[in-house]
Order: sequence, then structure tokens, then C-alpha cells
Amino acid sequence: MTTFDKREQGFEAKFAHDEELMFKASARTNKLLGLWAADQLGLSGDAAASYATGLVTDNLERRTIDDVVGRVAGDLAARGVSREQVALKFQECLHQALAQLEASKE
Repeated sequence: MTTFDKREQGFEAKFAHDEELMFKASARTNKLLGLWAADQLGLSGDAAASYATGLVTDNLERRTIDDVVGRVAGDLAARGVSREQVALKFQECLHQALAQLEASKE
């Protein structure tokens, strides 16, 4: 195996690792955001878990961050929660999800 082949394999492995990390971070972020939104909607127990799981599974269809924020903002509009507040909470959830993933590697 040549140095070029080794380098190519290294790049492919890093790409696969990064994609897996982004998938896990996205799923965890959506779950955290979903649990927060469920609490804002007054949902608890199975209903809250179902709402959060719905955000995760909907994202598997390649929805964008904007789609997720828009859906949650739409669901929370009647509660007086703005899209900007949801976007800020999304960012908080993303940071929390990344921290949790980092902690699980240790």
C-alpha cells in the first residue's frame, strides 16, 4: 500500500467519523429541543417522549435546521414563544448535545 493509499484511507475514515458525529449530534439536539418544547406545551411522560422522538425521526428525512426550528416555533406560537427563542434554544441544545457526546468518549 502506497503512502497515497494510506492518506486516502485516512481521509475517508475521518469523513465517516465526522458524518457519524454530526448525525449523532443532530439527533441528540433534536431530542433535547423536543423535550424542551414538549415541556413548554405542557406534555409529559409518553406524550413528551413521542414529541421529541418525532423531531428526531422527521430529521432523518433530511430536514434542515430551519425546518426543525420552524416546526417547533409553529407548535409553540400559541404559547407566545417566538422563532428567535426557539432558535436560541436550538443552539443551547446543540452545545449540550456536543458536550454530552464528548463526555461519552472519555
